[in-house]
Amino acid sequence: MDIHAPFMQRCLELAARAAAEGESPVGSIIVKDGMILGEAYEKSKQLKDITRHAEVLAVLDALQRHGSCAGATLYSNVEPCALCAYVIRHHRISRVVFTQTCGQLGGTARFDVLTAHDITTWGPPPEVIVYPAP
Repeated sequence: MDIHAPFMQRCLELAARAAAEGESPVGSIIVKDGMILGEAYEKSKQLKDITRHAEVLAVLDALQRHGSCAGATLYSNVEPCALCAYVIRHHRISRVVFTQTCGQLGGTARFDVLTAHDITTWGPPPEVIVYPAP
């Protein structure tokens, strides 16, 4: 059984909603113990705020509804950027699952905030899963 499929499907639904509203097609959800804690889609253009990425908004939604994201899994249809990677590490999210890399600005690429082991402020980096696995 593919435990990631229903959560990734939800990300894709959120990404389609973002695209329909003229945003970058990115959707993200925060899951813990099989329950969605928070979800969001890209709203940077709508809100005129470059920090309003889907991953950041999903974390904020989870924090508002549940108070914490520690130990949770973040799903996104696109690799979290360096900004989002910082937010993920700060909130101690333990796993990140994404489908598509985002190139030079990816949190595991040039600005390796997401997987760097030498950033110890928030503990170990999250497990990163590229879905579906290559």
